[in-house]
Order: sequence, then structure tokens, then C-alpha cells
Amino acid sequence: MKRIVLLFIVTLSLLSFKGSNTINLFNGKDLSGWHIDVPDLDDKHQTNIPFIVREGMLVSLGEPRGHLITDNIYQNYRLDVEYRFSGEPGNCGVLVHASTPRALYNMFPKSIEVQMEHGNAGDFWLILEDIEVPNMENRRGPKENWGITEGKERRIRNLTEDSENALGEWNNMVIECRADTVKVWVNGDLVNDGYNASSKKGRIALQAEGSEVEFRKIELTDL
Repeated sequence: MKRIVLLFIVTLSLLSFKGSNTINLFNGKDLSGWHIDVPDLDDKHQTNIPFIVREGMLVSLGEPRGHLITDNIYQNYRLDVEYRFSGEPGNCGVLVHASTPRALYNMFPKSIEVQMEHGNAGDFWLILEDIEVPNMENRRGPKENWGITEGKERRIRNLTEDSENALGEWNNMVIECRADTVKVWVNGDLVNDGYNASSKKGRIALQAEGSEVEFRKIELTDL
């Protein structure tokens, strides 16, 4: 009997430990743990905030454009995001390994963007950081055009064409950053698998990029 009780206690402890490494980056109430970087808000006459909490969801209103950025820096994690474009199809993204703010076009922080744009979810966009994937020339274009700055070919296309759900339905995006690799799944499909990333850690950012997007889940699990 004592052995059974001891086994139960050990099992319970292991389960508790397993669950303790997952945190909610969005608490469903406010934007605690995040800060906003929106260039238009430098003008004191601009008062529209593009990131709000509405009915328990984090909402990117799309305008004015900018980013919602975690206060903390993260490394070796799995990010689990549920999102939808509730109205018109549009553009947004999750940025990983974000560091220097406004490094590109005086808007985008240095980072690797995981695209959420409707129809292209899972693309990589390189923002002064780099990453490699198999079949690079097929997915990025001619090598002489590659780059990570303005005017260069910064887009690496994803692996699938039909992983997103219909407009208005919820999508699940999982981003796994482990050492110098970044893997992305959309609704269970592996849509990108990068390696030799130029950065291994940084903040996480969500975009306001012209379209309204609702987020109902943003969970991070340490790896």
C-alpha cells in the first residue's frame, strides 16, 4: 500500500513539473508583460492604440502600424498561438528573436517573422536576421537577390498551400525555436523548417500591419 501511495505521489509530482514549464503570455485581461512600439504614437496628437483586449481576446486592430513586444527575452521554447482574421483577409505576423527596435523601415524590429498573412501563413520574412531552409533557391528565388535588408529578397515561402482554415475560422500556429532552428506548424501541418538561424534568442512580437486579427491563445512552453 505504501508503495502505491509513493508511486502516486511521484507521478503527481512529475505531472505538476511537466505542466509548470508552460506559461500564458496573454492573461485574457490586459497587456501585462508586453509593451507597444508604434512609430505614429511618437506624435502626441496620435492617440489610437492598435492593440486592445476585447471579450477576453487580444486584438491587433491593424492601424496605426507597429508591434506589441514581450518584455522578456525567450530562448528554446514552443509558442502555441490561436488566431483568426474575423473580417477581411489581411496581414499580420509573429516575430521571434526580436531585438533592436525599428531596425528596418523605421518600423520592424530585428527578428525573424513567421508570416500570418491570409494565404501565406508560415512563410519566413527575414528582418536583419537570417535562416536557412532546404531547397533555398526554389523557395527564396535567385541567390544573388538574397538579403536581410531593404530591397533584398527576404521572403522564404512555406511548404504547403492549403494548411489555413477558411476566413473567420480559428487557426492554430505552433512555432518551435530550439537552438538555431525554427519550425512552424499551421493546423498540424509542418509548413516551415529552418536551421542555422543567425540568432537563438530574443523577444516575441505581434504585428499591427493593416488588418484586424484576434488572438485567443498565446502560450509558451520551455524546451
